[in-house]
Amino acid sequence: MYPKINEYLYLQVASSDAAESEIQYRARIADMEDESILIEIPMQESNGRLKKLFIGDELSVYFLTEGGIKNYFNTHVLGFKEDVIRMVRLRKPAAESIFKIQRRSFFRVNAELELAVKDALGSRFLVRTEDIGGGGTSFLSDAKITLGVADKLACWLLVSYRNGSTEHVNFEGEIVRIKPLETGRNLVMVKFSAISDTERQKIIRYCFERQFDFRNR
Repeated sequence: MYPKINEYLYLQVASSDAAESEIQYRARIADMEDESILIEIPMQESNGRLKKLFIGDELSVYFLTEGGIKNYFNTHVLGFKEDVIRMVRLRKPAAESIFKIQRRSFFRVNAELELAVKDALGSRFLVRTEDIGGGGTSFLSDAKITLGVADKLACWLLVSYRNGSTEHVNFEGEIVRIKPLETGRNLVMVKFSAISDTERQKIIRYCFERQFDFRNR
């Protein structure tokens, strides 16, 4: 299902500048074509400034449907159209490439990311994630690291994006399960117990890019 004319798209511009890539813009859909979506000039939500886009700019986009469900897709700027107003022409995504994400139903992707962990006693260790999603993560730990179900963890995750930029994501987690493996290591499953919407959005953006890459292999 595609968004409709007069609805809004919320977008972020892929940039090697970490601060720029975090800024969210909003743009009204002015028209729909067979292969493209025409939007008004995007406006920064926090201060109302207009964003100048260029042909080839890559965008991470979502639109809202009933129940507050976010529908994500990647696109890029194809060109512009001059009418009563100046419009930006975006590539229309394939319907199957649009991902729906409900607040309590985050999808996960396999991912080996660097995760720094501090437990409740102040011990620190570095691990690699097994998978990641908007609701939690899992990681592999050595048996010598003493952890238990319901333990609280303070975590710092290093996330890398397709455009080469990186982000640090801070969150607090709670261990919900520990699975011993034949290798002698443990798979530790963690749910996010405290994470800001901004930090969660960084993870969702990463998951979406990974899912998008998998679909295009």
